[in-house]
Amino acid sequence: MSRGRADNVSWDVLRGRTLGPAPFFVVGILNATPDSFYDGGSACGTEALVDKALHLLDRGADILDIGGESTRPFAEEVPADVELLRVLPVVRGVLRARPDAVLSVDTTKACVARACLEAGAVIVNDVSAMGADPGLMDVVADLKPGYVLMHSQGAPGTMQVAPTYDDVVDEIRAFFSARLEVLVRAGVPEGNVVLDPGIGFGKTLEHNLEILRNIERFFEFGRPVYMGLSNKSLWKGLLGRDGRDRNAPTLAATVALYGRGVRIHRVHEVRETRDGLLVARALAGEGEDGC
Repeated sequence: MSRGRADNVSWDVLRGRTLGPAPFFVVGILNATPDSFYDGGSACGTEALVDKALHLLDRGADILDIGGESTRPFAEEVPADVELLRVLPVVRGVLRARPDAVLSVDTTKACVARACLEAGAVIVNDVSAMGADPGLMDVVADLKPGYVLMHSQGAPGTMQVAPTYDDVVDEIRAFFSARLEVLVRAGVPEGNVVLDPGIGFGKTLEHNLEILRNIERFFEFGRPVYMGLSNKSLWKGLLGRDGRDRNAPTLAATVALYGRGVRIHRVHEVRETRDGLLVARALAGEGEDGC
């Protein structure tokens, strides 16, 4: 990806595979947890979760992000063995049914990441930026999956207590600069890393809006921006919306951010997002095909 905005996105992931180039990637969220803020417990057991995963793929997900530990504000930590029991059978089940599916594991734990990558996942989505388990650096440097480098101020259990910044955009930019250098020095190829500014992770409503208003400032690193704002609490703060009433503002923001160069979108509502992005492309004269 060239410096600044790019019309298409490519992402190097595990086993020498490159995703794209494509106009965008829609990442479907699959929560294998009983306490997700959006759909916790709605799909219980491996078979139901695999069915839901296949449904998301059929609705147009380019990538599935599978998580076994909730990262909502004030969530409690989950032991590694419990998280692994939730996630690994789903990874295996999805790949049995769809061997070409692109799977991401949403974890901060080295042992969970390694097991899922060895089972066929190709991306690690780490909300802790290696802060929760230093051993994760060895896994990512060794296996070289795609890696989502996300900014958070604090862990999920405490991050929303009193988040403060002098300049939220500048501080996140400095964080990305420093952590990218550490990753590359450890042996993680830069082409494997995408950047998530961490909407809702240790940020107030105003912090979140300031990040989104200045999203282009994160393009300077030459890496794709990965956006996760689906149905988050900023829509309650901005509009007073709860639960699934946040779908419309999520889609509006996603389409607006696509128009400003954000190419990877992690969402709950896959088909609606894909439709919105395809309409945005068509109206901008960028073509009518998908990824």
